Amino acid sequence: MTFEEWLTHQGLSLSSVSKYEAAIRGAISEWAMDNDIVAGPLTSIVSPSAFGAIAARVRALPIYQERNERGHNMYNSALAKFAEYLSESKGGDLESDVDDILQSKEVGDTEKANLIKSRIGQGTFRQKVVAYWARCAVTGFKDPAFLVASHIKPWRASKNSERLDPFNGLLLLPNIDKAFDGGYITFASDGKIIISPQLPEPSVLGISEEMHVTLDRRHQVFMDFHRSSVFRAT
Repeated sequence: MTFEEWLTHQGLSLSSVSKYEAAIRGAISEWAMDNDIVAGPLTSIVSPSAFGAIAARVRALPIYQERNERGHNMYNSALAKFAEYLSESKGGDLESDVDDILQSKEVGDTEKANLIKSRIGQGTFRQKVVAYWARCAVTGFKDPAFLVASHIKPWRASKNSERLDPFNGLLLLPNIDKAFDGGYITFASDGKIIISPQLPEPSVLGISEEMHVTLDRRHQVFMDFHRSSVFRAT
């Protein structure tokens, strides 16, 4: 879902949607790039924590402060809306999650390495997920070089043992992984796909109502969580 679509889904007026989207994509991005804060538009940022640091630097710019005051705080509102949009990413913030692992005093170096690899879909977790599924769990595509080991119950919501549990994983093509990770699709207990109304053109992503996965009983507790806490049902 784009920032513009998210704003519309929040029930904002057309004029507010246009104003906030144009501010983020246009003026604020230009000020940030002109002052070497970012190398591209703010709409290229996907990490909430990275955006928070960038936004703080943008707010310190004299041109931003002058224009924000003249615009009756509109630019601050636009930044706040974009931060809220990024924070709704159901998959979480990879950069922040890895930092949390590195700073943890509760696990040793070996477990930290395993957890980091699991978070980025590599290491033992990926190996076990690939061994179980052998192909995309939805489409049957077989080349593992194209497939992502995706957590069913999101990383942030999982205990360390769940983060490494291969039954908390699906092997997916990137387009399906992105939709699943963001809560735009999920799967019923019988494996049938459920598509969120927030995904307006699933066919463009190669997603159809005929898709399904074959779930083991050990997947079900994780998929139950995904349906209730990750899936965008409305």
